[in-house]
Amino acid sequence: MNKLVLCLVSIFFLMTASVKSSVFKKGEWRIDKIKLYKKKAKASYYHDKFNGRKTASGKRFYNNKLTAAHRKFPFGTRLKVTNENNRKSVIVEITDRGPFIRNREIDLSKKAFMDIASNERSGLQDVRIEIIEK
Repeated sequence: MNKLVLCLVSIFFLMTASVKSSVFKKGEWRIDKIKLYKKKAKASYYHDKFNGRKTASGKRFYNNKLTAAHRKFPFGTRLKVTNENNRKSVIVEITDRGPFIRNREIDLSKKAFMDIASNERSGLQDVRIEIIEK
């Protein structure tokens, strides 16, 4: 019984280790339930010229925050975005609309993109998108 509990606890920690700990400041975001949205999607990131501009939600955009743009998700929706190549994950909040380029599913802030990037010179990543539900 003790070995089983230890094994389950170990698996839990291994599964959550890829989520950046900086996301969980002050108990801000709690993951209760994760639901797969898309297994294979293309993610890009915002250009620096958008830094400080207002987003469609009315909030200001900053490339050093963990935010994203999506065409359909309501503002405030939290998503877990995982790089399919290296399994690095980040949790972002939808604050804007976009991307408006064909075949791209989500625009990440530069910080979010670089946190999961395999190659920092790349402007696109293959990602899995999961919805974090309360």
